[in-house]
Amino acid sequence: MPRKKPRASEAGGEPVGRRLVVITGMSGSGKATVLNTLEDHGYYTVDNLPVELIGKFAELALGASSGHSRAAIIVDIREGESLRKFPAVFAALRGGWNASLLFLDADDETLVRRYSETRRPHPARNSSSVLEGVRQERKLLQPIRAIADHVLTTSEMNVHQLRRRIVELFASDDESRLRVSVMSFGFRHGVPPEADLVLDVRFLPNPNYVPELKSLTGRNPRVARYIRQFPQSVEFLTRLSAMLFFLLPHYIREGKSYLTIAFGCTGGHHRSVMMAEEIDELRTWAKLRARPAAKRDE
Repeated sequence: MPRKKPRASEAGGEPVGRRLVVITGMSGSGKATVLNTLEDHGYYTVDNLPVELIGKFAELALGASSGHSRAAIIVDIREGESLRKFPAVFAALRGGWNASLLFLDADDETLVRRYSETRRPHPARNSSSVLEGVRQERKLLQPIRAIADHVLTTSEMNVHQLRRRIVELFASDDESRLRVSVMSFGFRHGVPPEADLVLDVRFLPNPNYVPELKSLTGRNPRVARYIRQFPQSVEFLTRLSAMLFFLLPHYIREGKSYLTIAFGCTGGHHRSVMMAEEIDELRTWAKLRARPAAKRDE
C-alpha cells in the first residue's frame, strides 16, 4: 500500500519541503554529473539503489530523525529485470512524498562516442556492441521515460551547462549559492593546495619589522591599524571587493559550489591574516553562503 503522506509533526515540517529526486535514463547521458551536482547542493545521494528499496530509502533518508530534507538516487539499467517494476514503485512513491523523476537522454551517436572515449563496456546484457546495447537500453527504458516529470537531452550539453540546468530545476536560491572560505598562509611554507584564488599581499608594509608588532599576528587590532593606515591597503581592499562582486556570480553560473580565497605573505603571521580577517568581516558576498575564515598561522 502507498505510504500515507506524513504530517508536519512527523516530517519535521511540511512534506513538500522534503524532496526526493529519482534520476534515470540512458547510460552515458550524464547521470553521475547530475547526482554529484545535487550532492553539492545539499542532497543526500545514493547511486544504483535497488528498486525494491526506494520506498524504504525515502523513509530513512527523509524521515523526521534523518537530518535531511532532500535526497536523490540513481536507478538505471544496472537493475536488470527488476527495472520493469519501477513504474509501479514510483507511482506508490508519489503518493507519500514530493518525488520527481528526471530522465536523461542523448542521441545514439553521442552515447556511442562517449562510450568510445571512456572505453567502458555498455551495461546492457548480451549486447555485441555499444550501439546494440544503447538500442536495447532505450527500448527497456521507454515506459519509464513516458512517466518522467523532466526529460533532458544532453547531446549538445557540456558538463557546466548540465550542472546549471540541474540547479535551475532542483536547487532553490539558497541551495545554489556559492560557499566561500577565506584563509591565510605564508609563502615560505608553500601555497595551500585547496586554494582557488591566491592573493599575494607581500607588497604591503610588513609589521614584522616593527619591534612592538613583531610577536603579534594580524588578528591583533594594533597590527590591523598599522597595515590599514597605508593607502595601498585601503585601495587593495576596495579593488578586491569589486573583483569579488564581479567574479562570484560568474562562478555560480558555471556551477562552482565552493571557492577558497587564500591570502599569502612571507610568514603567514601579519599581512595575510589581517587581510583574511578584513574580507571575512566585510562580508562582500553577504548574500552568499560564506563559511567562517580559516587561518594557517605557522
